[in-house]
Amino acid sequence: MANLKYSLNASTIRPTPILDKITIAGETGYAAIELWHDEIDTHIAQGGTIGDLKSALADHGLAVPTTIYLGGWFDSTGEGHATAIEECKRRMAQSVELGAPYIIAGPPGGTTNYDLGASHYRELLEIGEQIGVKPAMEFLGFVDQLNTIEDALEVMTKAGRDGATTVLDPFHIFRGGGSVESIAKLTADQVAVSHFNDVVDNPPREQQHDKDRVLPGDGVFDLARYIELLTQIGYDGFLSLELFREDLWQQDPREVARVGLEKMKSVVES
Repeated sequence: MANLKYSLNASTIRPTPILDKITIAGETGYAAIELWHDEIDTHIAQGGTIGDLKSALADHGLAVPTTIYLGGWFDSTGEGHATAIEECKRRMAQSVELGAPYIIAGPPGGTTNYDLGASHYRELLEIGEQIGVKPAMEFLGFVDQLNTIEDALEVMTKAGRDGATTVLDPFHIFRGGGSVESIAKLTADQVAVSHFNDVVDNPPREQQHDKDRVLPGDGVFDLARYIELLTQIGYDGFLSLELFREDLWQQDPREVARVGLEKMKSVVES
């Protein structure tokens, strides 16, 4: 059996308030929860504090593998880049307060210059080292360019700095037209976190988006091979259930979390 730990990505049970998400994750048996900065900011704007979140996490024994996400940094220039970096620093500081070792750095949506992005990723890594958190270079299957493991690895390599990581996700591997076998090109310390879900064969791959993800075991992705490859490279971190389904958001979030964990365990431990 793979030596993996189970996490809940907060996106899976939107629009539940963030403190309730933490409670649900803890009470349904997860070891961790990934938190989104927009929800952290909403909590603070409504009178809450980072301290509230830390207390809730501690009460339920939950780790925070990552916070999500850094945007606008990859191909911005001039004043726009300076503004993006200041926002990145603010979010990194929140990550450190919450005890997250990684913060996910999202790619741009259109075509872009990988050399520029790599230099900016190096900048993020250097800032993160000073602040105390590691930015992870995420690839997204539905963006124009940075949509495969190979693309992320190219940026990570060109950044030329230790500590470069990426985020694995069955949906993004499938949607970007990549191969699950590409996981073997990575080392365990190059994987910040593994998101976990399944994929469908209709609509066609090229038309799919976040909303088309399904629960593990309900789709057609070779999740057994995915887990096998994670094990082969020595990854023993978190599998984090990440879905964006409106039908699930309308259901009892506790039941969604419970069933999601059950399905993850069924795939991984069978």
